[in-house]
Amino acid sequence: MNVPARFSALSIGPRRSSRCLVSRVCLLSLFALGPYGTVSEAQNAVILVGSGSSVPAPLYNRWAQEYGKRNPNIQMRYLPVGTSEGIKEISHGAGDFGAGEAQLTDTQRKEGGLIELPVVLIGIVPIYNLPDVHQEIRLSGEVLAGIFLGDVKTWNAPQIVKLNPELTLPNLPIQVINRPGGKGSNYVFTDFLSKVSSKFRAQLGVTPSPKWPVGTPAERSSDMADKVKSSPGSIGYVEYQYAMKGNISQAAVLNPSGKFVKASTESITAACKAIEAPRWNSFSASLTNAPGADTFPITSFTWIYLRLTTTDSARAAALSDLLDWIYTEGQQFAIQEGYSELPPPLLAAVRKKAKDLR
Repeated sequence: MNVPARFSALSIGPRRSSRCLVSRVCLLSLFALGPYGTVSEAQNAVILVGSGSSVPAPLYNRWAQEYGKRNPNIQMRYLPVGTSEGIKEISHGAGDFGAGEAQLTDTQRKEGGLIELPVVLIGIVPIYNLPDVHQEIRLSGEVLAGIFLGDVKTWNAPQIVKLNPELTLPNLPIQVINRPGGKGSNYVFTDFLSKVSSKFRAQLGVTPSPKWPVGTPAERSSDMADKVKSSPGSIGYVEYQYAMKGNISQAAVLNPSGKFVKASTESITAACKAIEAPRWNSFSASLTNAPGADTFPITSFTWIYLRLTTTDSARAAALSDLLDWIYTEGQQFAIQEGYSELPPPLLAAVRKKAKDLR
């Protein structure tokens, strides 16, 4: 939480390339003005800035709107730049918090002085576009791994037909759409696929920046949803609420209990409970491929990344106020935006941990 009190070209973090620096300064300048009419008015406010994944971007944008109504002197803005970039920014002292779906490494925790706290639950869902198939498709992790490795190439491939014997699947090439490097949805998706496919684990592994052998990239979660929705024969993966709001077909995924489960608030929460209960203190746990008959297997936390030390008491106080609000009033907006809230025992434990950080 060691961040400057005011924004300027020299105070947003370490020097980068001129293109990156200029774009970031322009964005922060726009954010700094926010609802205020002049720069002088903005300078009287503390404007907390976070950056990171586009997976929770709709939620953070809603939070910025609702939180800003409480006190004009404390505002929040969010930059969807990707999970890896968000971690890098907060590690280097740029901004007040990061956000994303990748677990911090020991090095990031020690050298960056960082901690992650779960904010809400998310599900990364396989989405597809097959206009003439009107029943949901069932997919296993092994088959998904084969598709994204380029081994399963058509929609009527034997591996897919075997899981969907009642469907008439087209002899149509599978158009793979993936995410570029640095994305939290990559981390969650590869975490799941690495658990269920030894070949995937050996070739790509768990990473926010997989070297995809096939497919075309979609920069942000909204781009992924748009590309799949507009491309017959395509398959991709996106956070559950993007699929729901976009009315995009989602596959049911085989879980460890041998049951095909679609993402829902209930199945995502079930996965969290299976890992976290009864202790409710594994704040950085992987939730993919959780046991239980009703669990959606590609579930994860989305985390907020925080620095453990600060030299700016005013910004520290503002950030503490924001965290208090996120873990109390802010949770209702998570539900409204289509995310799954933390189970009450876990929410209470996280709220206590957030208070202990002050």
